Amino acid sequence: MDLTKPPKTPDLPVYKLPPVYETTLPNGLTVLLVEDRRFPLVTARLGFQAGSKYDPKELAGLSESTAALLTEGTTNRTSRQIAEEVASIGGALRGDSSADSLVVAGNALAENFAKLLNLLADVARNANFPEEEVELRKQNRKQELLAQRSEASFLADEKFAEILFSPHPYARQDPTPESIDRLNREALVSFRDRYLIPNNAVLVLLGAIPPRKQALEMIQTEFGSWQRKELPAAPPASFPEPQRTIVLVDRPGSVQADLRIGRLAVTRSHPDYFPLLVGNTILGGGASSRIFMNIREKKGFAYDARSTALPLKDAGTFAAITQVRNEVLTPALEAIFDELKQIAAAPVSADELTTAQNYLSGVFVIRLETQDGLAGQLAGTKLMGLPLDYLEKYTARVRAVTPAQISAVAAKYIHPDKASIVVVGDASQIAKQLERFGKVTIEQAK
Repeated sequence: MDLTKPPKTPDLPVYKLPPVYETTLPNGLTVLLVEDRRFPLVTARLGFQAGSKYDPKELAGLSESTAALLTEGTTNRTSRQIAEEVASIGGALRGDSSADSLVVAGNALAENFAKLLNLLADVARNANFPEEEVELRKQNRKQELLAQRSEASFLADEKFAEILFSPHPYARQDPTPESIDRLNREALVSFRDRYLIPNNAVLVLLGAIPPRKQALEMIQTEFGSWQRKELPAAPPASFPEPQRTIVLVDRPGSVQADLRIGRLAVTRSHPDYFPLLVGNTILGGGASSRIFMNIREKKGFAYDARSTALPLKDAGTFAAITQVRNEVLTPALEAIFDELKQIAAAPVSADELTTAQNYLSGVFVIRLETQDGLAGQLAGTKLMGLPLDYLEKYTARVRAVTPAQISAVAAKYIHPDKASIVVVGDASQIAKQLERFGKVTIEQAK
């Protein structure tokens, strides 16, 4: 045995989904049942295509507030009663919202499957948004937003999304003080009635569930009378063409500059997605990535330096992200640009490719080992409009990526020639440095 070389990592087997039974109720509700009897637990996801992109322009944040308030009172239970019942069944229940979807997530001991199902149906169908809970939500959200807006990273992400996506609603995923003030019970009820409907939903039940016939009868009891409705059209998936822009958000007194460099990319269903995913991992996906090793370890410009490839349902983004001291902004930007150009100019090495593929495959499989992870992936896959075999083919598609494919997608989506550059920092200290890279638009932090 040659102890001077690290052991070879064996290839992971292709991921195999457990048997998934899928059906659709007469009212349009999609149901996925998955048995997992390793533990006496049941995990549930009830997901809707009802994320922030469906918020009215004047009510940004409506989806996230709807999600947060679903468990704060129904026509049958008070907020306290919901909390006590959830605790009594050894479970949890919460609503979350993202750009594309709103999901109610829950779990409980398997013996309490019927009670979990009843609670899940009640909060989704009968949430009544008590006035006192709405007012408390508004007060708390304003304080959260105030704290968020004090962070340069939040301002950078906000401006980056605005530039890449406007006028599409992806450009405004967070509320404003004004939209929070306009939030009221009527708006919440209207959003619930419009989007939280069975023909816009997928229900995933996973774990030590009852036998299929019994489980379906129980689901029919709780959800069968839920009336389907005509679903409003989604916002058109229309986005601006990528172009080089430099926007400086002035934040007086900042001793460092927060950077976002990137552009529109692709969704999960696009043929370029997996080459971009692997290429991004090599470029800036971890502590051994090129950007991290160069910007942090070699040059010492930043504590953190990374890149992301974020797929949404209608679009995707690529971004290089870091925070650097004001005095090194110019060399830091030059170094990042060099890395973005290099991955498009020359094939990645065999070692880099294998390491990235092993990492992505391993992390993916590990995430699906838990009930919570698998339920979330199943619901997300359906809400994204992807086939279930997307999960089974994931690792194979990762391992099929070639250096030539990475170079090709890097030239399309990573090379900085059409990148939008957002910098949050003290304009008096860094504007002149930025002007070396092109015309700079200076905006005041809101």
